Amino acid sequence: MSAAVAPGVPDNICIVMMSAVGDAVHVLPVINALKRANSRTRITWVLQPGPAALVRGHRSVDEIIVFDRSRGMMAFADVSSELAKRRFDLVINLQVYFKAGIVTGAARAPVKLGFDRARARDLNWLFTNRKISPHPIQHVQDQYFEFLAALGVSPEPVEWDLGPWPDEREWQRNFVGSISRPIASIVVGTSKPEKDWVPERWAEVSDALAEEFGMQVVLVGGHSERELAAERLVMEHAKHKPRTELGSGLRHLVSILDASSLVLSPDTGPLHMSVALNRPVISLMGYTNPKRTGPYRRFQDLIIDAYGDPGEDYPISMENRPGRMQLIETSHVLEKVQVWRDRYVREVGG
Repeated sequence: MSAAVAPGVPDNICIVMMSAVGDAVHVLPVINALKRANSRTRITWVLQPGPAALVRGHRSVDEIIVFDRSRGMMAFADVSSELAKRRFDLVINLQVYFKAGIVTGAARAPVKLGFDRARARDLNWLFTNRKISPHPIQHVQDQYFEFLAALGVSPEPVEWDLGPWPDEREWQRNFVGSISRPIASIVVGTSKPEKDWVPERWAEVSDALAEEFGMQVVLVGGHSERELAAERLVMEHAKHKPRTELGSGLRHLVSILDASSLVLSPDTGPLHMSVALNRPVISLMGYTNPKRTGPYRRFQDLIIDAYGDPGEDYPISMENRPGRMQLIETSHVLEKVQVWRDRYVREVGG
């Protein structure tokens, strides 16, 4: 059934979005808008442990049910058991995959809102009884706002409120107090090797940031094998050794990014966290379409677009283009650092 949901925001909503950190960041303006429309609304969110650690404590998140995919099929049993204890007025399924459909099916609610049949994959559409209207592909953030439109809710103003939380400010003050120069945070890796940049070039950028721009470089990210390998290469090749904060945890990462004058990142969660925190971010885009997954509304002039060929007016699409991150040269990044210094240092307080 592709019918609009009755306008208005009910009192008890379950959000199904079990994906990565970047997607969790995109969900925050959705739940903030729902809370603005109905302050009584209680939001329960089903998501994975990583992004759960990021949004736990957020003012608009009342409850988190963790989907721990490392438990395999037992993850579905765990979540189903928790959902059986609750009843909702509305379930919003923000994912298009079958696993999200199973979780949506386990939730008890008279209305289950999901993607239109054309966009839902793996029979996901079978688990919802209301669909958002078909729509051309657009930025992921705007795609999520389609669910607000189905409820008659405006996404404006777009608010993330990612933090730092008040009890995190002391840690942030101590971190900033240990550094005497403006901070440039470099995100050394992503969840997919195709989105990563060349570590040796990160080392060149790090040295230039230290020598030419007087900045303290801080390496940030998780502690996957690939990220740790990239960290080692950067440290080996950089003349001015950056500080490393890999594996510090997502909430500490919020504080680090918030304290940064500049962030440099491929297409991954910290890029979108930086946008949410209104911290200038140089985006290195090649594998994924920046019109769909790049920084939302802000810092468009800091995008390094290796996805398209020079002068190519490519459409917004989900097509990935392997091998293009290597087209980004160190000089391209440093040109954007100069743009940042010329346009943003005074404007954003960098």
